[in-house]
Amino acid sequence: MSGTQRGRPRSARAHGAILETARDLLGSVGYEQMTMEAIAAGAGVGKQTVYRWWPSKAAVVTEAVLSGYLDTSGGVPPDTGDVEADLRAWLDRQFRRMDDAASVAMVRGLAAAAADSAADAERLYGELTGPSRDHLIRRMAAGVETGQIRADADLDAAADAVIGTLLYRALAGRPPTGYRSAEGLLDLLFAGLANPASRRASNEVAEGAGERG
Repeated sequence: MSGTQRGRPRSARAHGAILETARDLLGSVGYEQMTMEAIAAGAGVGKQTVYRWWPSKAAVVTEAVLSGYLDTSGGVPPDTGDVEADLRAWLDRQFRRMDDAASVAMVRGLAAAAADSAADAERLYGELTGPSRDHLIRRMAAGVETGQIRADADLDAAADAVIGTLLYRALAGRPPTGYRSAEGLLDLLFAGLANPASRRASNEVAEGAGERG
């Protein structure tokens, strides 16, 4: 019994060290240059130890993400009652994260890991991309209920456009320029999403306030 107890902490430490090393390598050399040998060396374990727990580097990266070793939190769009302002604030935050080299390396690594393994792609979508997409759709759906977004708007297509743009920027090595990129994308989206009657009312309120000022 005592031997088993002594062995478990060592395995737990090795497990954590491997995931930490995968995180560090993803940021420093990128997914393409990461190898199982480098992961093992950085974690101070034998290569057979890494392969005993994961069949590939894609699986290691996937677990590093799902176990919280990589920060993938995009946050939930706020709900202040103004759907356009909320989505602009949320999207600007996502674009600014893409200005960070480590965040870009992480996104590219996750995309590569997903391409390497259909099973890992499914896990990553279920834990990361899917929930983010759902949050975005729910916020836009709330905008439909308040009359700010057209009832017949294709919210799935709009969410795909937003997430796809962020992914494209990372994969193409063309980091966005924060606020300006977010504004441009939302301008295009809301040209099609916005309820014209709601926009006219908002503009009239803004103009009235300007005149009184």
